[in-house]
Amino acid sequence: MRDPNRNKQEIYDDVAAHWWSDDIRWVRTLKNLVPARLSFFDRQIDWAGKSVLDLGCAGGFMAEAIAERGAEMTGIDPAAGAIDAARAHAREEGHEIRYDTGVGEDLPYRDAAFDTVVCVDVLEHVSDLDQVLREVMRVLKPGGLFLFDTINRNPIARLATITVAEDILGLLPKGTHDPAMFIKPAELSEAMTRAGLIPGPMTGLGPRGINRRLDFTFGTLPMKTVIYIGRADKPGAT
Repeated sequence: MRDPNRNKQEIYDDVAAHWWSDDIRWVRTLKNLVPARLSFFDRQIDWAGKSVLDLGCAGGFMAEAIAERGAEMTGIDPAAGAIDAARAHAREEGHEIRYDTGVGEDLPYRDAAFDTVVCVDVLEHVSDLDQVLREVMRVLKPGGLFLFDTINRNPIARLATITVAEDILGLLPKGTHDPAMFIKPAELSEAMTRAGLIPGPMTGLGPRGINRRLDFTFGTLPMKTVIYIGRADKPGAT
């Protein structure tokens, strides 16, 4: 049963003005996840010239990193303040990234608009997983690629993300996640299949070290116990 005091999405607007400042530890944690995510995603795709949607882009960490690899980027997120921060930073950095406010259940894009949809730290927050995946399928070109990560649902994942990350270490604000909304890998594979996507490889993602600010650094892991990352494909020619 979902907890009304959890899955607080307003946290992204609350820190929008400081998104790129490195002043807030939990936002730095999200930034520190980008290289680990890209270490997996880069093996799946040559980004150059691809049209890419960052679904749930928040303040733009992933969108800018992928744009720097030569992709034509679009980002979308329901947090209007975070989108404003993303637009402002992209202008400062000279990135031509389109940012929109909206939700994954109702994407404001034409059919077959993108070569790739990237969706990180999002699927465990959405109100209707099946509808989001149907929308991903719709906006992908035939032969397109869906790249994602999310959180597994089990007692260890709950301990790591809620008790440790939120309550003890403060790596995330309290109430960020609702463990009832976490998704087992088999459940996600089934949902992607229902949407018409072909599930591909998945692997774990998690802490691998600590940097000089005593923040975690991240990398891929063999176990999918807590966070897992993967790909799925839309059938058809590229």
